[in-house]
Amino acid sequence: MLNFIVFYLLDTCRMEITRICQWLSLLICVLLLLQTEGVPVGITFVENAVAKGAVCLDGSPPAYHFNKGSGAGINNWIVHFEGGGWCNNVTTCLSRRDTRLGSSKKMDTSLSFSGFFSNSKKFNPDFYDWNRIKVRYCDGSSFTGDVEAVDPKTNLHFRGARVFAVVVEDLLAKGMKNAQNAIISGCSAGGLASILNCDRFKSLLPATTKVKCLADAGFFINVKDVSGAQRIEEFYSQVVQTHGSAKNLPTSCTSRLRPGLCFFPQNVVSQISTPIFFVNAAYDSWQIKNILAPGAADPHGQWRECKLDIKNCSPNQLSVMQGFRTDFLRAFSVVGNGASKGHFIDGCYAHCQTGIQETWLRNDSPVVAKTSIAKAVGDWFYDRRPFREIDCAYPCNPTCHNRIFDQNERPDV
Repeated sequence: MLNFIVFYLLDTCRMEITRICQWLSLLICVLLLLQTEGVPVGITFVENAVAKGAVCLDGSPPAYHFNKGSGAGINNWIVHFEGGGWCNNVTTCLSRRDTRLGSSKKMDTSLSFSGFFSNSKKFNPDFYDWNRIKVRYCDGSSFTGDVEAVDPKTNLHFRGARVFAVVVEDLLAKGMKNAQNAIISGCSAGGLASILNCDRFKSLLPATTKVKCLADAGFFINVKDVSGAQRIEEFYSQVVQTHGSAKNLPTSCTSRLRPGLCFFPQNVVSQISTPIFFVNAAYDSWQIKNILAPGAADPHGQWRECKLDIKNCSPNQLSVMQGFRTDFLRAFSVVGNGASKGHFIDGCYAHCQTGIQETWLRNDSPVVAKTSIAKAVGDWFYDRRPFREIDCAYPCNPTCHNRIFDQNERPDV
């Protein structure tokens, strides 16, 4: 239908004056853009989860968006967990409780599915006909928390692990129990959730299902900030303590290290037995902004313009960021080169690249080793070829879509 409209408009354009032609050309561009931007998918509330105590911070039911598969993909499933930072104490959790990150009452009732979630074969050739689910994030613990007690003064519920379990249970009942292929994925804090819950997800599915995990921008590293403080380590320890997450973190880690350290993928991934793929920027923009140079470590705002746009960074700041890349690659080296693992580590200033069409698969999408993210993930999942590539250092990759932030944008934490 869209092609008919385009051809009709072009034919009309040939017969009309130049000004109208220009207007029609603009309209054609808009129509083509809409075709690549994905389709709206409505929300599903897991109402029976409330009785099980599997709820958001405010006690409301968890929710997800479900775009059903078709044809050959009818028994294939992508379960993707949304990101959005964490809350580490009562104060920060209260600040989220009455927002979309703490209450399903505040969530948009429709989300656009594009990139890895697109239903277009052209823009998502390997997964377009799968069942695609986006699980909303409203617990603040990367789906790991479980505290029974609820303080009536705050009405805060720390139940992320229960939300994870009840959502998977609901999807199994809706057909995932017959899955031939399944991927647990996530972006940012959801990417961390896909790492921490990778083996758990596999254990909840039939033994006959081919299960793999995909973490997008979820490999957060334990490094000092520009002031020399170890803030992220302390922060993660507080998250785990507040949410009672320790019992839901991989025991292969908690048996060796303090629970807070088991929130860092570098201390967990070597023990994951389920195949897993990592998509990450070596200069992850969220980590640069919130781990390397958070506001508390930069009281005079010297990093402000640099964090908004990497082109604004001074030579000294770029040198510090190159040091961060070195630290990231050192931490990431524990992943190893096992046959079941794969990675696409680009040299971009970016964060979360699978769910956006322009970075997943488009004519100008980022490539590493002449390969797009979509091709790398598809080849790895279907065992067409292994993909384990680390990009050269910034600014060597001209295909990068480096993030430029609004100066009024707030950090996720």
